[in-house]
Parts: sequence; structure tokens; C-alpha cells
Amino acid sequence: MKTLGASLLTAGVVGAGLVATAPAAGAAEAAAEYNGACGSGFSVVNSLPVGTDGAAGTVFLTYNSSTGENCTVTVRSSAGEATHMVAYVRNVDTDEDSYEEGDFTQYAGPVYVEARGACVEWGGVIGKEQAWNFGSNCGSLTGKASQKDWFAGRH
Repeated sequence: MKTLGASLLTAGVVGAGLVATAPAAGAAEAAAEYNGACGSGFSVVNSLPVGTDGAAGTVFLTYNSSTGENCTVTVRSSAGEATHMVAYVRNVDTDEDSYEEGDFTQYAGPVYVEARGACVEWGGVIGKEQAWNFGSNCGSLTGKASQKDWFAGRH
């Protein structure tokens, strides 16, 4: 798990890309199932499909009401050969953020940020597919316009 100032991370990842926002109420179930990686006391409060209809997997946002922490984990639809993955979460109000990036066979994360009463930005990457939500879970599941592209500047 890595923690990086939001301005540095944002500067390295701004651009155009494949982006999803939070699914509407009543949206289809997640393609991958939450694996409990965030630990005891965390409950899933939102999820994003990664890839077409979540074929690559799902990013899960969880919350622990006792600690005020949000946690993100990116889970593949099916385990396989290690592939590039990212799990990311940021407290929009404080700019505290955390991410894990690497080659994994099943999931990336968990990553945590304290965000009681604050909006969070969160998302993930599986292979060349990505999904992001900006400023959610602060009273509304509607994400802000996306500008993040984890692959910007990569060759």
C-alpha cells in the first residue's frame, strides 16, 4: 500500500480513458464478489464494474462506521495469471489518499482512508480496463465528471 499526495497522483494520471461512474440504484449485481479483504466491521457501500459489464472484475468501496474508514479493493472476475491492478481511495476533503499498484492474480488492496462525513474518490484498474468514481458516498451516489486515466503517460 502506498500513500501519495493527491496533487502528485492526479498530475500523473489526468487524461482521457475508459471510465465508469457509480451504477444507478437497482443496477445489476457486481461481476466479481466482494472478498472481505478490508476486514471485520467493513460493509460494501458501493461498487463499480471494471470492463464491459464488469467482465474484468469489480472495484468495491466499503465503510466501517465504528472507525470512519473507507476501504477499496479491486477484485478480478476470475483468478488467473498475474496482471496489472490498482486499488485507490481518497478523502476529497482532506486529500488523504492511498493506493496499491502491482501485478496480482486475484485482487489489489485493501487500501484505507479515514473519511467520516467526507466524500471519497475511488476506483481501480485491471489490465487495461479502469473504473473511477469522483466525490461519491457523501449523501449521493452520483459521481462527478471524471478526468482520471491511470494510464496517462505510460508507454
